[in-house]
Amino acid sequence: MTQPVLADAPGPDVTAPIPRITEPAHRRGSWRPGAVAWWVFAAVPAGLALLAAVRAPRMHVLLDYWHVFTKITDDSGNLLLGQVFTYHLDQPFVVPSLLFYADAAWFGGDNRVLTVLTIVLLVVAVLALRTMLPRQLSPTSRGALTAGISWLLFSSHATELWVQGTNGISWVPAVTACAIAIACAHHGRLALASGAAVLGCLSFGAALPIWFVIAFIMWLRKESLLRTAILAGVGIVVVGAWWLTKPAGAQSGSTAAFDPDGRLSVIAAAAGGLWSVDTAVIAVIAGGLTITLLGLLLSSTIGDRLRDSAGTDAGWAGLALYAFALALMLALGRTTTNVPGGNVGLISRYALVAALATVALFVLTTLRRPQWSQRHLVAAVAALALITHAIGGGKADEVRRSYAPLTLSAIALRVDAPAALDALHIQRDAAPAARALHAYPFTDEFTLGCHGPELGGHVDLATAQPMPSGGPGDAHGAIDSPAATAGALVTGWAVVAGTPPDCILLTDPTGTVTGGGITGLPLTAAQGPATPAGATAWRAAAGPTSGPLVVLAVRGGHLHRIS
Repeated sequence: MTQPVLADAPGPDVTAPIPRITEPAHRRGSWRPGAVAWWVFAAVPAGLALLAAVRAPRMHVLLDYWHVFTKITDDSGNLLLGQVFTYHLDQPFVVPSLLFYADAAWFGGDNRVLTVLTIVLLVVAVLALRTMLPRQLSPTSRGALTAGISWLLFSSHATELWVQGTNGISWVPAVTACAIAIACAHHGRLALASGAAVLGCLSFGAALPIWFVIAFIMWLRKESLLRTAILAGVGIVVVGAWWLTKPAGAQSGSTAAFDPDGRLSVIAAAAGGLWSVDTAVIAVIAGGLTITLLGLLLSSTIGDRLRDSAGTDAGWAGLALYAFALALMLALGRTTTNVPGGNVGLISRYALVAALATVALFVLTTLRRPQWSQRHLVAAVAALALITHAIGGGKADEVRRSYAPLTLSAIALRVDAPAALDALHIQRDAAPAARALHAYPFTDEFTLGCHGPELGGHVDLATAQPMPSGGPGDAHGAIDSPAATAGALVTGWAVVAGTPPDCILLTDPTGTVTGGGITGLPLTAAQGPATPAGATAWRAAAGPTSGPLVVLAVRGGHLHRIS
């Protein structure tokens, strides 16, 4: 029997966006070859960062580490818990302070523990952000976006975070806690989001705006207006309490001038830092475009909310807002021209701001354009990942060069060289607590790196070959510092058969080793024109001595006398 025709039956909606799912649901497994390939691709930048972290020198920590360590310990190495809850550089610093102490007390003050932990925390941030990708996306799209997030957060621009542990473990715990808070808020888990926000605020000032971000996400999700208002109120209380209790005055050499143009350029450079090494104008242009496009996408998200259509991009909109808040805080609290490139937004550790902004922009654009093919998405992810990583190579090289002299800190602490410690910005008062905790370099593992002679040992000065600054021969070197005296930082350059020496030894007139130094450092502007090919700079710390210092370069067990 013929069925009656329903004249008013609705037809298919031909205007609906085409979802980016091309395989049946039962075949969308997480471990298909394509998904595995994307996980491998996503792991590459994290693996490169981990390799750099593991290979970093044992004592590659900055003055902030020693300042905090001295503040939170007594001379016996005991933790002064009350000092943990004080500000550092006008920032809350509870979690990093405890991590600094744990590193010294449990891991011998090994910088590599902090750098590896920084990598682990960033991996957690990547996985937290991945949870916000809609399940409606195909495995290929989710895998590609996950890889993009990983490549951006582990950009070579941020090499500073895993070459030395001080800034990494100061900055990353707060950012990771905020990423977790944003992901939890995206899924409506307010209690977990609030807990992560509290942890972030105990870590660093970078987490202070997170309460407003969570409130914004909750509003986009159409959660209770009362809860949203309470979260915003908590944010006001937290920021207000910090503002009323923080130390007075500018910190970190930042300017106190009004300077709206300079601060605006920092905001833009911080958002576009992945596209430049040291040219501020390029970063400013890229950052301006990023902020503009994010503004358009946020307006669309807010428009959907006002039209009573809660979307799936609330968390990504929150991430965009958080990235902008970080850039704004950076401009308000750290603007200074006394940095390479003249713009603080180009500093390596702040590359995370640009990474978060770019991640938000890329994911929001993808979610707003579901009609784009997977092929185009894959090509865009690969191009964005590889281009920004390649650009960051120049910044990574700059970071390694600038932090290379930190390796001398172990020798300077061990020989107690006041002038050398001052030059390295290490507080001499940190030594008693480090010695009491048996932290490096106050352990049996300490070495000068000469593959033989050590502090207190004796070398035969009669076997040392002369090392003139010029003339015939394959060994040349010179001292730049005016006088090699006890406790001083001694500098110069050297080359043996076209390569750097293994190390520098400082002895008294009898050949007793009283100090040492590192080689292979970049030549200074004054050294460069006057040195032969293959020469590199060196630095040494002089310990107590009974007479004039003798400076020796050691290469393959052979001694070469520079002075």
